[in-house]
Amino acid sequence: MKMNRRHAMAMSAGAVVFAATGLSSTRALATAEDVDKAMMQLGGGKMPEAGKVTLTAPEIAENGNTVPISVEVDSAMSDGDMVSSVTIYAEGNPNPDVVTFNFSAMSGTATASTRMRLAKTQNVVAVAKMADGSTYMDKKEVKVTIGGCGG
Repeated sequence: MKMNRRHAMAMSAGAVVFAATGLSSTRALATAEDVDKAMMQLGGGKMPEAGKVTLTAPEIAENGNTVPISVEVDSAMSDGDMVSSVTIYAEGNPNPDVVTFNFSAMSGTATASTRMRLAKTQNVVAVAKMADGSTYMDKKEVKVTIGGCGG
């Protein structure tokens, strides 16, 4: 590319605007407060109770790109005890909510599994919303050791 004085002035002006506006290349990550706010919104203003939900996640993940996660809710999946959804949150991701699994009576059981990407050590939270509006949760800390070097 042939650079002339006009191109150089335009690039300099762009660099000054970039520096003056404080644009940053780092991405904002969700915090524990963001996860609490999302869980309260799911529960209609109440924090979920502990119990009924079993979150299975590795204590140490040597590869944060594919961390296996599974969740199971103790429910009969009948009219009086029905799970409508399970949402998984992660405190260190750009968005606190990672995935939502929806269930119906035809699901039979309220179990789900997936793999998720975790950039760093963080808490993973599973929240089950019951058909009556009540919510239950389980939380696990997953330590991510990139390259298996500990940390």
